[in-house]
Amino acid sequence: MNSLRKIPATVITGFLGAGKTTLVRHLMEQANGKRIALIINEFGDLGVDREILAACGVKGCTEDTIIELANGCICCTVADEFLPTMDALLNRADPPDHIVIETSGLALPKPLVKAFHWPEIRHRVTVDGVIAVIDANATAAGRFADDPEAVQAMREADDSLDHDNPLEEVFTDQLLCADMVVLNKADLLDDVGLAALESALKAQVRPGVHLVPTAYGKIDPAVLLGLDKAAEDDLDARPSHHDGDDEHDHEDFETFFIDLGPVDDLDALEARLLTAINEHDILRIKGFLDVPGKAMRHLVQAVGPRLDHYYDRPWKADEQRASRLVVIGLHGLDREAITNRIRGLAPVAAL
Repeated sequence: MNSLRKIPATVITGFLGAGKTTLVRHLMEQANGKRIALIINEFGDLGVDREILAACGVKGCTEDTIIELANGCICCTVADEFLPTMDALLNRADPPDHIVIETSGLALPKPLVKAFHWPEIRHRVTVDGVIAVIDANATAAGRFADDPEAVQAMREADDSLDHDNPLEEVFTDQLLCADMVVLNKADLLDDVGLAALESALKAQVRPGVHLVPTAYGKIDPAVLLGLDKAAEDDLDARPSHHDGDDEHDHEDFETFFIDLGPVDDLDALEARLLTAINEHDILRIKGFLDVPGKAMRHLVQAVGPRLDHYYDRPWKADEQRASRLVVIGLHGLDREAITNRIRGLAPVAAL
């Protein structure tokens, strides 16, 4: 009964581009008057996800309800970033009815859930549930291994293989901590493919964890919120590859920014972006563009070879129009070559 007196918090995890921000935006659109505070942890400091949500035009989804943590992965900066933010949020004159925490794609959920035991917040907030959002189509195509331990054993047996790629471990840790797994982009799979994916995932998740197929993050908030799992009191049942570690290393990833001038030809830029992604195995590109003659800002988001772009909101009167992209990939990106390709300083190969 004690947990019922606490403010519930939902932790939303998922790899880069799985659709976490789209799902959160849908939650806000269907909040029906419930005061929801958002804590968003982005990899890099461009603030794209926060801007997407703040520009959604939904009542209650305003800049003062959205808190961005962009100074590092949330599970590595719990004491410095997350706890002071939570303390300030809970001490507001009108505290939220529910808190939604969108982690970066690289975050391990278990250290974050552990933080809810800290004295500053443990009597005032509880982890209502941990939601893992996956890209169903990419996962079905083998983006992550079903058995990370077998993959690691294979790597250790072959000196020619790279032994230090944490993607599978991060993905598996997110699944093992989850109370629900949202199979986003399920519409890209046929019935046979979806059934095969669900069967494979059921062998990985904990007993009783539900798999929920969806498209474009459209899921009834009543399904996600109100799980009442008190996950912070159930940590032993949520195994992790990193149990016993004080921290985890993100040196395998890097992020950098590319500033562009006004973009007159969106089609040409799209071709250059797709070429750069294919040539350099870029995981994610996101940002905003200044298109001359257009009163609205142009949003760009790319996950692997899938690229979306659209006008999201008008430029503000006191806002400097600019074009800036953030690029995320594995360590060792050729920043100069990627920048030149995207800026059009290198020839684009035929797609």
